[in-house]
Amino acid sequence: MKLPEIESHMQRAIDATQRSFNTIRTGRANAAILDRIMVEYYGTPTPLKSLAGISTPDSSTIMIQPYDRNTLNLIEKAILISDVGLNPSNDGSLIRLNIPPLTSDRRKELVKQVAKLAEEGKVSVRNIRRDAIDAIRKQEKAGELSEDEARDLQDNIQKLTDKYVTKVEQLSAEKESDIMTI
Repeated sequence: MKLPEIESHMQRAIDATQRSFNTIRTGRANAAILDRIMVEYYGTPTPLKSLAGISTPDSSTIMIQPYDRNTLNLIEKAILISDVGLNPSNDGSLIRLNIPPLTSDRRKELVKQVAKLAEEGKVSVRNIRRDAIDAIRKQEKAGELSEDEARDLQDNIQKLTDKYVTKVEQLSAEKESDIMTI
């Protein structure tokens, strides 16, 4: 494995962690909290955003406008059984989700959820490091790399790992401050 390839894998892990953070609500309306919702559409799990237009007309409301009005009840049901924790309001042509203000207990729960997701992101980056170092050790044993080259590569991989773990921590701190901001 080459360093740019390893860095690219680590960046993808950071991007996945960022997407996970976006699905946690912060007290303000954000359409990204609906990204993980799947709707049973003709027997096939379909992402909500493929079935409806999602908008945020104000900071406490998310509006879902289905492309096909027949999917309205399916979308409503999918939101109810999801882990979003919001009650949909169906007016016959669109669904509104009112985002209630977060209580301090709920904020603490969300911060714990962010910490858990951040740890998963760090583990992902560390797994990439482990796989890369294993590959280097195999190359060293096979005689493809000298001991010095292997050590230099391992040091560079560790520096990359530290850089990306720090990025995860920064993203986590930003999300936690968003959640704790009233």
